[in-house]
Amino acid sequence: MEEFDEFVRARGDALLRYGYVLAGNSEDAADLVQEALARLGDAWPRVRKKHDPEGYVRTTMVRLHIKSWRRRHREDLVAAVPDHGEPDRYADADLWAELQELPRKQRAVLVLRYYEDLPDHEIAAILGVSRGTVRSQAARALDKLRIIREARVLR
Repeated sequence: MEEFDEFVRARGDALLRYGYVLAGNSEDAADLVQEALARLGDAWPRVRKKHDPEGYVRTTMVRLHIKSWRRRHREDLVAAVPDHGEPDRYADADLWAELQELPRKQRAVLVLRYYEDLPDHEIAAILGVSRGTVRSQAARALDKLRIIREARVLR
């Protein structure tokens, strides 16, 4: 288990940043990382032999995140929207604000495509959708981001 501990120390911060990009806040990011690492710990002997424990953890994090928003079936509603949030240290505040306006599935596709630099067929496998769905979600997300960016510039 010393190898597992070394992996967690070496890659923990990067996994937390990845979780933040997926989830949108530090608390949910930490939960994703904790749950994914717990699952990795249980599967460590098997995963270690495949030489890609980080890929296992990242895939687990995406699947856990998707499972949570499939369960909710809707966005969380709040009584009052804050005027300004304090930017988190893990992401550029403007970019994150724009990404937050996207539906969760579109946001996940963009994170996997541009942050993780994964090809469409791998994204489709991780998300459990077709490659066509990945491409259409990415196109819709980019179109919406352009509209959001233009609206912010005009303000």
